[in-house]
Order: sequence, then structure tokens, then C-alpha cells
Amino acid sequence: MIGRLRGILIEKQPPELLIEVGGVGYEIQMPMSCFYELPNVGEEAIIYTHFVVREDAQLLYGFNTVKERALFREVIKANGVGPKMGLGILSGMTATQFVSCVEKEDISTLVKLPGVGKKTAERLVVEMKDRLKGWGAGDLFTPATDAAPIDNLTTAEQSAEEEAISALLALGYKPAQASKVVSQITKPGMSSEQLIRDALKSMV
Repeated sequence: MIGRLRGILIEKQPPELLIEVGGVGYEIQMPMSCFYELPNVGEEAIIYTHFVVREDAQLLYGFNTVKERALFREVIKANGVGPKMGLGILSGMTATQFVSCVEKEDISTLVKLPGVGKKTAERLVVEMKDRLKGWGAGDLFTPATDAAPIDNLTTAEQSAEEEAISALLALGYKPAQASKVVSQITKPGMSSEQLIRDALKSMV
């Protein structure tokens, strides 16, 4: 129904954003691997979307490229994997890493992702191995770079920590796990996006 939005970024609150298109604000949830690549608040963005309708909600999931969205759609086709888990999977690793894990049947890495137990990891490998054939690294979106994000949502380090923990909880990590990893990696001057990026790296 809604496949693509072009408008001005109004808010960035990982992993959610608000984009204004023609006077209407759309709330979108986005994998962190895509979130890092967004322009600054106040700038124009083009986002490819996947629309989910549930009994209690209508949700938009956003991606920077058609390929990112295509992989997300393949992931959520797997038995027992919903959009929230798909969001967590594509936040915890890049598409190239995910495809590599499936091809190598690397269950031990997949189970480190939020909400992914051994059975789910095994299902992902079995169900997606054939579907991901032909998804060579060159066809997938570029993994997020290690460059520091330009946009800092807040200058207060405490707020950055709280925002990072909140984002990890939204992605499916448990409160104790999120708090512990953020406290371990926090350094003076780090933005919330840097904290989230480093926290996700340390858990995979």
C-alpha cells in the first residue's frame, strides 16, 4: 500500500523516525544498519517502506534501498519470524553478514541476535538457504561504515545512554543485557547512534 516516501526528516529516535510528506507525518521503524545512513534532521530523505497491518496496529518499516527491503521481506517469511524480529536481525548484523551466516550455517552467530533461539536460527538457515541463492554480496546493500554519525541527537551523555538502551529494548534485547553492554562501551562524548552501533557490534 505504501511503498516509498520522500519527505523531510522531523525526528530520529532510534530505531524510529518521523518523516513529513505533504504535511503528513509518518512514523517508521528502521533497522539500525539503515538508520546510520540517514541524513540529518531537517533534510530530505527517501525511504522504501514495508507496510504491516495487524489487528491492533498499522506499522511502517523503512529501508534506504529496495534491496534492503527485499531481504527484510525474505527474512519475515521464515516460520516464526515476525517484523520485530526481522528488525532486530537486520540491526544486529549487515545483510552481507546475515547471508554469510545462512550460507555457512553459522547457528552460533545467529543465536546472539535478539529473540533468536537455536530452533529459530536453524529454521532461518534451512528455510532461507535456497531463497538467498543469487543474493551475492554485490547485490546487497552496502554495510554501514564505521564513520561517526554526523547528527548527534543530544549533547547529554546520560541521555545518549538512555536513548541507546531504549533502542536496544525496542530491538528485542532484555533490559539487563542492554544496560550492561551500554555501560561497558560508553566513552565521553559518544552519541546515542555510536553507542547503539558499538553495542550491537559487541553482542554479535
